[in-house]
Amino acid sequence: MGTQIPILIIVIPLLASFLIVIAGWVNKNYCFPLTLAAQGAALAAALVTMSKVLINGPISYRIGGWAPPWGIEYRVDHLSAMVLVVIAAVAFINLVATRKYVQSDFPSKSSSFYGLYTLFVTGLLGVVITGDAFNLFVLLEITALTGYALIGMGGGHAPLASLNYIFMGTIGASFYLLGVGYLYLATGTLNMAELAKLIPQMAGSKVILTAFVICLTGLYMKMALFPLHAWLPNAYTCAPSAAIGIIAPLTTKVMIYILVRITLYVFTPEFSYAHTSLNHAMVWLAAVAVVAGSTLALSQRSLKSVLVYVIVAEVGYMVGGLWLANRSGITGAILHIVNDAAMTLCVFLAAGSILFKLKSDSFGALKGSFRKMPFSMAALAVGGLAIIGVPPTCGFFSKWYLISGAIEAGQYQFMAALIFSSLVNVVLFFRIFEIGYFEPFKTHEHHHGPSAASISEGPLATVAMVLLVSLGLILLGLYSGQIVNTIIWPAIPPGIT
Repeated sequence: MGTQIPILIIVIPLLASFLIVIAGWVNKNYCFPLTLAAQGAALAAALVTMSKVLINGPISYRIGGWAPPWGIEYRVDHLSAMVLVVIAAVAFINLVATRKYVQSDFPSKSSSFYGLYTLFVTGLLGVVITGDAFNLFVLLEITALTGYALIGMGGGHAPLASLNYIFMGTIGASFYLLGVGYLYLATGTLNMAELAKLIPQMAGSKVILTAFVICLTGLYMKMALFPLHAWLPNAYTCAPSAAIGIIAPLTTKVMIYILVRITLYVFTPEFSYAHTSLNHAMVWLAAVAVVAGSTLALSQRSLKSVLVYVIVAEVGYMVGGLWLANRSGITGAILHIVNDAAMTLCVFLAAGSILFKLKSDSFGALKGSFRKMPFSMAALAVGGLAIIGVPPTCGFFSKWYLISGAIEAGQYQFMAALIFSSLVNVVLFFRIFEIGYFEPFKTHEHHHGPSAASISEGPLATVAMVLLVSLGLILLGLYSGQIVNTIIWPAIPPGIT
């Protein structure tokens, strides 16, 4: 049974996604328990798999017993094990937190929503666990198609925003697939481990270089790296709260994971850093993305709009950290995948609770929200402080590694961009805190604290989960050293200093 656990991470939610839809035809009340059971089982399998990797090293599973390159290999190492747990945990927490949203927004479509939700998580988990470059594309498209549908289920301009996302996502996926085609043309294999052995021997090949650049372009579009970010703001602001609670924390972070995997473990550092000479240009591009995302966030007038542009800036953090090409920078980029997933989950759950209760997330609607919704706003405050990078929250430690890496690499423009972004985040979040705390609903409430009668929080499950996540941001910070020492550093290829 132990040897089958890696495949169970995929098989359980995959089969459950179909069972959920079928169960919805019988009784829609069965959909949530089935989804909860599937996500809980996937989380348990991910945790068991990570413990096995930490004790025994990387795990390899051959689909159907066929050895690569003829068969597809699923491979779990320290990096993928950590990201699998992040995906499964975020999916489980968001599912519990947003049940009331689904009941309110999709009373007749809950089976469709939960089926898509589970299939979306399946795609994300598969993208992380696969060791085959083409299979990664297939799973990437499963994730994308279900993501488009989940966003399109929202009201207002959501279908149009989803259509724009489809166009940009399809172009990005096509670029990645074209790059994989060039790789196969040059090497004759799609297995990532074999590619990592062959590519350094073919470092002078123009075909390999073309494949690398094309794959990067596709991934940059999929992760919304500025200026290829145009699809993200409308898609994320128009998406229903139950969907954006999983899409926002995970989609861009999994794309960053793929970038790390492709750069370090497929093309290898020798090729990616030494033979392409792209480091300096990519760090500059990331610095521009950080500054642009932060600047655009300043002009927004609603909570979710601010948060989506913060995501654009955060993508620049991780891309820049990877291309610093040193141990500190790569450590910061990988650690920020975990931290940013948790921080984004926290702020979007808080924003969803506020939107559910106040029916608006505009700055005007937030007046007095600390009095009316103290727990949701407290969680938002912790999430905001983590995004700013205030110790002991987790955001501080990944930024510390990123800034240290920038200094070691002599990339001072990236260091300046990170500091600028942190200062902008101070302005962004403290403006929201000022509106929520110092501007009351009514004039006579100005000098009065909250009372039991005046408190009107979001759904209990949402508040409980967002408080749990906000506590997790502090615990992640306190245990950052152990995460780095036991998971991230063993995952970084040897030779990177």
